[in-house]
Amino acid sequence: MSEHAHWFYIAGVIVLLVVMAMRRNVIVPAVIATGITAWAFTGSFFKGLAAPFNGLIVATTELLNIFLVLAVIGALTGAMRGMDIDARMLRPLVRFMRNGHLAFGVLFVASYLMSLVFWPTPTLAILAAVLIPAAIAAGLTRLGAAIAVAISGQGMALASDYVMGVAPGITASGGHLDADLIAHRALILSWIVGGVAASLAYFVTSRGQLVVASGETPLSRSREVVSAVSAGLTRRETDPVEAVRDEGILSVGDGVGYEERPTSDRQKRIMAIVVPVGFLAMVIVLFLSRFTDLFAVLEEISGAALIGGVGFALLFAICFLSAAEPLEAVADNIVDGLVFAYKAMGAVLPVAGFVLMGVGDFSGTIMSLPEGANPPAFLFDVIVSGQDHVPAFAPATCLALMVAGMLIGLDGSGWAGLPLIGSLSVALGPAAGVAPETLAAIGQNAASWTGGGTLVVWSSLVAVAGVTGVPVVELVRRLFIPVVSGLVVATLAAGVLF
Repeated sequence: MSEHAHWFYIAGVIVLLVVMAMRRNVIVPAVIATGITAWAFTGSFFKGLAAPFNGLIVATTELLNIFLVLAVIGALTGAMRGMDIDARMLRPLVRFMRNGHLAFGVLFVASYLMSLVFWPTPTLAILAAVLIPAAIAAGLTRLGAAIAVAISGQGMALASDYVMGVAPGITASGGHLDADLIAHRALILSWIVGGVAASLAYFVTSRGQLVVASGETPLSRSREVVSAVSAGLTRRETDPVEAVRDEGILSVGDGVGYEERPTSDRQKRIMAIVVPVGFLAMVIVLFLSRFTDLFAVLEEISGAALIGGVGFALLFAICFLSAAEPLEAVADNIVDGLVFAYKAMGAVLPVAGFVLMGVGDFSGTIMSLPEGANPPAFLFDVIVSGQDHVPAFAPATCLALMVAGMLIGLDGSGWAGLPLIGSLSVALGPAAGVAPETLAAIGQNAASWTGGGTLVVWSSLVAVAGVTGVPVVELVRRLFIPVVSGLVVATLAAGVLF
């Protein structure tokens, strides 16, 4: 049956894409496709039975460093929320929100920069504490706030994932590509998509749906009574953030519950400065190490390890400062971080195992082939055999990878099929005269923007809609044309830039 294994594998790929398009979970078909393909190639039912588990081991080994970074960042985010550092970090930005238009810009930039480091979903919890209520109070509508956060965080930041390097690492794993080069090109493409999408969304959306008149905002009303604070008004009566919170629009959870030790406001303010400064310093160092000869020693250290180390240091500082039992508090937060990482990566690993079985370097291990056996490369073999039917025309190939990325993103995560993008890029790039890393960056952008997400209602976009009080279907409808237009422009521009 080994001669039919290639067809079983490509049938599995097609089934995965169909299941994604049907908005169903892809774990079950990925596991079944892995087992059937291995059984067909080896002729052994038991090797087919073991293949899905072997695929999980291989995928976990390849992506373990990414998983652990997510765990550390998740633990740090929980500790920050428990000490109220997140709110103190963002409250100074409120003073720049003089009206709805400025609020859109501040929210957009803050969401993008924080999502690069903390990822969009944890960032959303931080933004929901202060910045989103403040933006709404300043005159930005709920729809305007949702658009700003979705394009900047769920779209731009996630599409490149430049700081943490999770997405480029997953994409590169499918074809032994240069993850750093993918990250560089995906970053530029994400800026193009985000610039086009934000411009269209901002200027096409009618003013009344994006911002409200300055005299009708909670912020303007609160300014009228600020002078009355001395007459006995409470902070809740004069703080626009609290005013919006009282409307029940937004809510955000606390961190891990543990007994706290007395912590002064001064200590909390110091930590609210130390956390962003610590990450900002590391981001600057990483940029300098990549584009200059400074910090040459970092060439031997992965960026994920450095971010994880900074996260550990800050987590320890927060817990030892705020918890009565700091050792237990650190452990509790790390456990929560691991749970967060499992939730983020759980759907990726089985699919990554199936995709990696299509790569010769991993297929032998997954199918339990003996030492010295010639492992198959299902995906490459099938694509190479059909290359004659693929136009060897750079723009057409770039657009094809964009469409493939969007289809992969239909699963609602945007990353489950990124190894497939890497494999397709390696197979199609040379014939079209396009660098595989360029095609991988295009596909990664399309998958992340689609399922990360801005274009499907069953993605984490639901969380954005929830904290802003906007129907998710309406939000997708507003984002569809701007985002797709940005993807097309960025894809065509990639052929010129790279």
